[in-house]
Amino acid sequence: MSELYIVGIGPGDRDDMTIRADRALGACDVIVGYGVYVDLVRDIYPGKEYLSTPMTREADRCRMAIELAREGKKVALVCSGDSGIYGMAGLVYEIRGEDKTPEVIVIPGLTAACSGAALLGAPLTHDFAVISLSDRLTPWETIEKRLECAAEGGFSIVLYNPASHGRPEHLKKACKILLKHIPGDRPCGVAEKIGREGEKRSFFTLKELSETDSVNMFCTVFIGNGATKMIGGGMVTPRGYRDV
Repeated sequence: MSELYIVGIGPGDRDDMTIRADRALGACDVIVGYGVYVDLVRDIYPGKEYLSTPMTREADRCRMAIELAREGKKVALVCSGDSGIYGMAGLVYEIRGEDKTPEVIVIPGLTAACSGAALLGAPLTHDFAVISLSDRLTPWETIEKRLECAAEGGFSIVLYNPASHGRPEHLKKACKILLKHIPGDRPCGVAEKIGREGEKRSFFTLKELSETDSVNMFCTVFIGNGATKMIGGGMVTPRGYRDV
């Protein structure tokens, strides 16, 4: 039976890729993905056939991978981070529909919430919410409501896709919403180019974060909850073990 692997490759460094992901990519004939993600694995797995589509052509990318698998090739569709968290796994299932061919095998990866948190310290030790600020597929009004609810619920918050050339003000707009419910001195962190060349971390208060222009599309933003503090140069959200 033909198989299509949907592979989360983590943040970009091979050291942060799972063993299952490494095995799947090593065994496949064709690796399909967005060009940036394909380039992250091209040197690691030489001799493969590499195919890519640009941004906004996600459906075409999934159809290509499905058809190649139906032709009998061993195919891996790669996604940055985790294949099911803002990845292609769901879209592959939608496009394949009720057809059982090819068999879809989803291989999880290390999403930016996990890898970015590790870079910053331990900001997600308690309950947290993950919200994308990209309004390409989700109406901004819906994003605003989710930000309001997460802030009111007292969650630590992780923001994916915080800013880009096409939406440079989205993070500032989000911070303005959060500041209605969260004090301006709340610790925040930014993880940039996680696991790649140029990796760095930065710390802000929420008020400072709302005013910065240093956040870009390669960043993941972390906003602490009411217990989050800076300890030893790291952003830490206690869970309460010491109080038990």
